[in-house]
Amino acid sequence: MIRINENYRKLQSSYLFSEIAKRVSAFQEANPDIDVIKLGIGDVTRPLPEACIQAFHEGVDELAKEASFKGYGPEQGYPFLREKIATHDFQSRNADIDPSEIFISDGSKCDTANIQELFATDIKVAIPDPVYPVYLDTNVMAGRTGIYKDGRYGGVVYMPCTSDNGFLPAFPQEPVDLVYLCFPNNPTGATISREALTQWVDFARDNKALILFDAAYESFIRDAALPHSIYEIEGAKEVAIEFRSFSKTAGFTGTRCAYTVVPKACCAYDSEGTKYNLNTLWNRRHTTKFNGVSYPVQKAAAAVYSPEGQTQTVALVDYYLKNAALIRERIAALGFDFIGGENSPYIWINTGQDAWAFFDTLLQKAGVVCTPGPGFGRSGEGYVRISAFNDFDKIELAMDRIREALQ
Repeated sequence: MIRINENYRKLQSSYLFSEIAKRVSAFQEANPDIDVIKLGIGDVTRPLPEACIQAFHEGVDELAKEASFKGYGPEQGYPFLREKIATHDFQSRNADIDPSEIFISDGSKCDTANIQELFATDIKVAIPDPVYPVYLDTNVMAGRTGIYKDGRYGGVVYMPCTSDNGFLPAFPQEPVDLVYLCFPNNPTGATISREALTQWVDFARDNKALILFDAAYESFIRDAALPHSIYEIEGAKEVAIEFRSFSKTAGFTGTRCAYTVVPKACCAYDSEGTKYNLNTLWNRRHTTKFNGVSYPVQKAAAAVYSPEGQTQTVALVDYYLKNAALIRERIAALGFDFIGGENSPYIWINTGQDAWAFFDTLLQKAGVVCTPGPGFGRSGEGYVRISAFNDFDKIELAMDRIREALQ
């Protein structure tokens, strides 16, 4: 008989955002006249930058002409996009990344999930808590964890990120092989200094560990002292894979385009200690299971790096940072402790009560959706995440409603 992968039985029955959607749907059905303002899932609301729209149209027009028609493209991405990424996002910051080390994909969510296929099922994984759920759930699916009990899976090394440690994970006190880091952080909005990131690179080098560094929100960094890429740190190319996305940088959540950087110096080992090049392994996996991002989408992504695209995407990110600043101001006025909203689109708020109860209060009394912290891990209990991704006038209205609901 056909059998299932029984690791799926360990997963919690409801994915965080599915549970939010279910509660919101029930509220909307019962209250059809209330305009619900969603500050939960980090989806963008502003139109694509004009430079990207123009390039998108040009790409589609090329497909309509015999002389410029494109079929299957290179699975790794077209050179015109990979070269722009290498030059602008890395070499301009003294990070020596070659275009051949960049792999274009349809989303960093997919890449952070799929990359774990390269590694043995019996490795030890270290994950921050709270954390973006995909990191953890895909390792559960792969069989690297025990059962779920008391808010955590057995076999996983959790790195609590709390107010006591500034929401930065501490080094594991036991041997680990794979470490997930995300900065600016989702969900807390915390950032990491160059010095602290250097310590993580040194840790990985000393322990023959690998860092999976999610930098999907790097375009929100406005503090010049903060690193945008882990490859700004000496030695990181040997021990780190980095994930980037156009979703928040240029509003591509529905357009789908991202990339992963796997340096050729980055290695892992077999059971006998023999080194293997991870760039080669990821290229094999990528070309086997993926046929590439569509040509018009890659044209649109490349337009991000034009002078007009740079101006427009900076303005787009600034718009959401303006939203975040307003949320910070209003939350502070209500007397809550929080982090984030500076160099990040997320504000992580200590509610002082059960997080799901607070979620229900905002939904039922204010018609506002946030994200309960426990959905990101046990250390998220008592916290909620509010996203700055919405229109400014709706952010103002949402904060007015929240003030009224909590007074």
